[in-house]
Amino acid sequence: MTETTAQAPTEQRAAVESYVRFWNAATPQEQRRLAAEAFTDDVTYYALIGVLSGPSELAAFRDEFAGHMGDVAFRPRAEAQILHGRARLMWEIEAGGKPVFAAGTDVLVFAPDGRIASVSAFLDQAPEGFDPGAHH
Repeated sequence: MTETTAQAPTEQRAAVESYVRFWNAATPQEQRRLAAEAFTDDVTYYALIGVLSGPSELAAFRDEFAGHMGDVAFRPRAEAQILHGRARLMWEIEAGGKPVFAAGTDVLVFAPDGRIASVSAFLDQAPEGFDPGAHH
């Protein structure tokens, strides 16, 4: 079995690249542009902190996190693996002067146009002092 269109993997890889840049966006304008490239309008983000809906909620979450942590860098730990309309992206976050504040794996599900329709975010290395029971 193969992807349904020859362009899908290229579009999906571009969406993953925009996704990473979205989390590192320096300005609201850049963040909105990258969100439009990466996400569908009804993207859903599933994580321990809850379920977020739409690019604006993801942007607000990212901004709140950066507001608490200061300089934040979201970086892939390896090249994303893309398979049958899904991707696995292993990442790490550098924040607050700590080389690895947290690490995780996101499972991205793509819409037919190649943009990201949903994200399931798993923590592989939780931040120090993080209580997963407090975020259900």
